Amino acid sequence: MDEEYDVVVLGTGLKECILSGLLSVDGLKVLHMDRNDYYGGESSSLNLIQLWKRFKGNDKPPASLGSSRDYNVDMIPKFMMANGTLVRVLIHTDVTKYLYFKAVDGSYVFNKGKVHKVPANDVEALKSPLMGLFEKRRARKFFIFVQDYDENDPRTHEGMDLTRVTTRELIAKYGLDDNTIDFIGHAIALHRDDCYLNEPAIDTVKRMKLYSESIARFQGGSPYIYPLYGLGELPQAFARLSAVYGGTYMLNKPECKVEFDEEGKAVGVTSEGETARCKKVVCDPSYLPNKVRKVGRVARAICIMSHPIPNTSDSHSVQVILPQKQLGRKSDMYLFCCSYSHNVAPKGKFIAFVSTEAETDHPETELKPGIDLLGPVDEIFYDIYERFEPVNEPSLDQCFISTSYDATTHFESTVMDVLNMYTMITGKVLDLSVDLSAASAAEE
Repeated sequence: MDEEYDVVVLGTGLKECILSGLLSVDGLKVLHMDRNDYYGGESSSLNLIQLWKRFKGNDKPPASLGSSRDYNVDMIPKFMMANGTLVRVLIHTDVTKYLYFKAVDGSYVFNKGKVHKVPANDVEALKSPLMGLFEKRRARKFFIFVQDYDENDPRTHEGMDLTRVTTRELIAKYGLDDNTIDFIGHAIALHRDDCYLNEPAIDTVKRMKLYSESIARFQGGSPYIYPLYGLGELPQAFARLSAVYGGTYMLNKPECKVEFDEEGKAVGVTSEGETARCKKVVCDPSYLPNKVRKVGRVARAICIMSHPIPNTSDSHSVQVILPQKQLGRKSDMYLFCCSYSHNVAPKGKFIAFVSTEAETDHPETELKPGIDLLGPVDEIFYDIYERFEPVNEPSLDQCFISTSYDATTHFESTVMDVLNMYTMITGKVLDLSVDLSAASAAEE
C-alpha cells in the first residue's frame, strides 16, 4: 500500500464506484478502499439474514420467507431511466458487459386517493382517467409540443424562449389545471418539489422528453430499467472494471484516516499503519464527518410481501410517486416494488420500499399514506437515515465528497452529483454521447 496514487477513493457506495471507474478509464492510478468487508457502503444489497441482523438484531428470519440467499434487498433502491444519464455513464465505461438489465413493468402516480398509470404521450393522455375530456385535449396539445420540441430548431418553439419562459408560464399557455400539472411535474419530469414552476421551462421539457424517449426504448409500461439481482451488482461490476484498468480495491480496511499537509491539503490515507500517498481523495460523507453538514433525513419502510402492489395491473416491478400536494406535505413520497422477476426475492415474493424526506420523527405515521397502498405485508422494517452534503472547498483541500442518497426511487439526482464531482476532480466534462443500444435488456 505504501506507494503513490493519483486518487484514493474511500467507500464502495455506488457514487464512489462510478467515479473510481471513470477515473481508472481516464488512465489515473486509483486505490479504492472500504472500512466494511462488503461492497456498497450505504447502497449495499442485503440477503435475508443480513437484513434481519441490521434491523432486528438477530439472524433468525422466519422460514416461511424462503431461502436467505434468494434475497437481494437494495438499501438504496432506485430505478434507472432507460435513456438516462446513468445508463450513458455505464455504457461510457463499458461496465454494461457485466450487467443484465430488465425493463420495469409500471410507472404510476397517486392522485385524489387512487393509483393511476402515468400517461407518457399524447395517445395515453387521451385514455387516462386522470383527466376529464376537455383537459385531455389540452394535455394532448402540450404533450405534442414537448415531443416535437427541438432546442436547435426555432420552428418548434412556438415563439417562446424556454430558457427565459418559466414552467408556470409555459403551462398557462396550454391552460392545464393544477391536477395535471401535479402529475406532469412530479411523475414525468420527476421534480421533487414545486420550485421548478418558477424556473426556466427548458429543464422540465427536457425531462419530459427523456421520460417519453425512455419508454419508447423498451416498449415497456415504464421508462425504467433495473439490473437483474438488484443494484448490488453495480459496485462489483465497477470493481471488476477498475481492476481491468489497473486500479486496486481493498475491503475491510479499518480507520482509513485522511492525512493532510500543513496547508490543509489531502496528501494520503492511512490504514493499519500504512499510508497510501495521493494527490486527491474521493469519499462518501462518513469518511470526513468534519467536512460535511446535515441537510435532512430520509424516512423509509422496507416491506416483504407475497403479492404485487394493488391497482398496478399486477406489475412485478413498479414505481408509484405520491406528489407532495396530494398528501399535504412539503416533499414527495415514493413507492418502489421489485420481485422475483428481477431475481431480488424468491418466487412469489415482492420487496416494496416506501421512502420520503422525513418531516417528523415518526416514520410509521409519516409513511402511512404509502404503506396503505401496499395491501397486506409479511414483514415491515422502519428506518430513518441522515443526509449530508459537503461544505469543504475541494480546490483547497483536494477532498471530493459525495452527497448522501435522497428519497427518490430513480437515479437522476444521484448521477448528477457524480458528474459534477467528475468535473471538479478532472476539470473536464464527461462526454456522454454514446450508443444507447449497448445496454440491452436481458432476454426473457
